[in-house]
Amino acid sequence: MSNSSPPPQQQPADAPERRLREAEERLREAIEDLQMRQRRAKGGLHHPCDHADESCVANAVGNLCQTFLLSYGIRVGIGILLRAFKLARLKSYSSLLDLKQLVSEKDLIVREEACRIGLLFGGFTGSYHALRCLLRKWRKKETPINAILAGSVAGLSILALDESGRRRTLALYLLARLAQCAYNSAKSKNQFHLWGSHWSHGDTLLFAIACAQVMYAFIMRPESLPKSYQDFIQKTGPVAKPVYKAVRDCCRGSPVDVASLSAYLSTTKGPSTVKLEEFPTIIPCSMIHPGTNSCLLHNANAASATFRKTFPLYFSLTFVPFVVLRLQKFMDAPVRTCWRAVIGAARSTSFLSAFVGIFQGVICSHRKVALKDHKLVYWVAGGIAALSVLLEKKARRGELALYVLPRAGESLWYILVNRRLLPDIKNAEVALFCACMGGIMYYLEHEPDTMAPFLRGLIRRFLASKISNPSVSSNRNASYTYLQTLDAIKQPKGQDNSDTENSAQEKYNLESIPGL
Repeated sequence: MSNSSPPPQQQPADAPERRLREAEERLREAIEDLQMRQRRAKGGLHHPCDHADESCVANAVGNLCQTFLLSYGIRVGIGILLRAFKLARLKSYSSLLDLKQLVSEKDLIVREEACRIGLLFGGFTGSYHALRCLLRKWRKKETPINAILAGSVAGLSILALDESGRRRTLALYLLARLAQCAYNSAKSKNQFHLWGSHWSHGDTLLFAIACAQVMYAFIMRPESLPKSYQDFIQKTGPVAKPVYKAVRDCCRGSPVDVASLSAYLSTTKGPSTVKLEEFPTIIPCSMIHPGTNSCLLHNANAASATFRKTFPLYFSLTFVPFVVLRLQKFMDAPVRTCWRAVIGAARSTSFLSAFVGIFQGVICSHRKVALKDHKLVYWVAGGIAALSVLLEKKARRGELALYVLPRAGESLWYILVNRRLLPDIKNAEVALFCACMGGIMYYLEHEPDTMAPFLRGLIRRFLASKISNPSVSSNRNASYTYLQTLDAIKQPKGQDNSDTENSAQEKYNLESIPGL
């Protein structure tokens, strides 16, 4: 009786790749252990800085200056491009070649704001690098505490912005981003999972809720929104301020300012016979859009006007940062870059135009069927209008939701403080910003996959030690170079390209630009 050997089991197709990855991990651990022993043999127990070819002070100052110039250039470039669009809209084409009219300080009020933005980003970058070096040498080790402490203290650069409202907006935006990172981290470790987070349109739902609160605040509690944000919504929409005030007074049961409303109606081209009451039950469509009797025509004109007004802004916010942050790519393909900026701006402008048209359409529809106004109508109208975000790409919807959400939170913050449900703590937004920056820097360095690609790429771009022509330090040994090669092999080929494509198409949603 012969002993027959069992037939060899067929190995899975990915077995060789898995063994190769395991070998790479073992080799990586061996190299890192060898480097640690070499450092201990030389007496250097602390983690070395990654700028061995220059001193810590020179590295920090260099990063401060480079980031300041980068931020300053982006802000000034956006201002100049918007000024050029304004001159072109006025058909003053010869002025585009006249530097006195194009960049004069009388018409281009950006110098102070650009300096403050440069100090914000440059101050954070320089102080963060300096604090990281100091903590490495003081604590003689590299731990997550270093990133948290350095990010928190460097966050004091927010004091470069003089307006508390802008500081609060930025702090709440980072709070939303930090919550996103914390949730993604907990979800990846199976520690926490929100019901409905797997929905394909969960970002749209979040955007709708945030927009509902913002539009309600704009109509009923405009003082709870930043002045610049109020002005942006007011200039984008087709309804005049006296009409909004009349709607607000009507919903509250207060007397309507008939004199100011009558003065506004007298300046319009619509019919002059409009019945004005001091205590109306609802403000009719004839007062909301006195220039035309057709609600459909009014909404179409509003969407068209919004497109014409906001396209230059979106194009500037798309084109200028891409050119400044990715100059080499722009030089390689300038036509393709311009075309992508035009397409991206047209898509975003179409979304905003549809938002305005739908919001006005809901308001007019309510007046066709109701005899009494109610403040919740404007909350619902904002939520329905937010569905226009479906015109944007999927990656952009989450970014827009996290951009609008802090505005809604800021409005709620103001209302709660105003009602004395929250204490009014001076410079509370500074402390919140510092705490959020500490958390953001922790996730950036230790759990980068939990961050959105756009935010991760943007922060890394500003924190980069060298803005152009980065070179490897001369004292990096062969084992370090081999570790970098292993990282490049492990990374999928399409990952870099996909991150670049996503980050290039993101818009830099800055504050509305005063003076333009």
